[in-house]
Amino acid sequence: MAASPIAEQVADAVRPGVESAGLVLEDVQVAPAGARTVVRVVLDLTEDQTGALGLDQVAEVSRVISDTLDTLPALPGKFTLEVTSPGTSRPLTELRHFKRARTRLVAVTLVEGAPFTERLTSVEDEVLVFEGADGAPHEVPFAAVSSGQVEVELKRAASVDESDFEDFDGSEDTDRTDGEG
Repeated sequence: MAASPIAEQVADAVRPGVESAGLVLEDVQVAPAGARTVVRVVLDLTEDQTGALGLDQVAEVSRVISDTLDTLPALPGKFTLEVTSPGTSRPLTELRHFKRARTRLVAVTLVEGAPFTERLTSVEDEVLVFEGADGAPHEVPFAAVSSGQVEVELKRAASVDESDFEDFDGSEDTDRTDGEG
């Protein structure tokens, strides 16, 4: 997590507020940026939750973090606070990362054996359970996994509801370039 002594002090200071908001402090980075310092705080949902961190949650905990940092002597001068979530580009390297990725399509690299991409359905103890190509469960011990990566899935065009393209009055939307309806 935090690499520098200042980043560790920031992490120690903000962790209670983050945890009281029901979130996990994933990482803290502190770096100079001209006359300011950039403090980047990466948050995640707890491992028992699936889905994405909501903007309202980020805004609420950002205020708590900012108030805490305003009183931290280790962070003198002006700073810019960036609060974010890991996103889908985060490599899955810890068991809790895989727990958070339940229901998602995951590309897995094994310590030994061929890599594969399957839907992660559950994590039981230290065993990852995937839905195999044949629909049958495929169990992989966490210790056998080198890393994983969530695959971004785009909504298929065939599954789009045509009503998504209707105006509120029920008429079909037409191309409008003049801003008038």
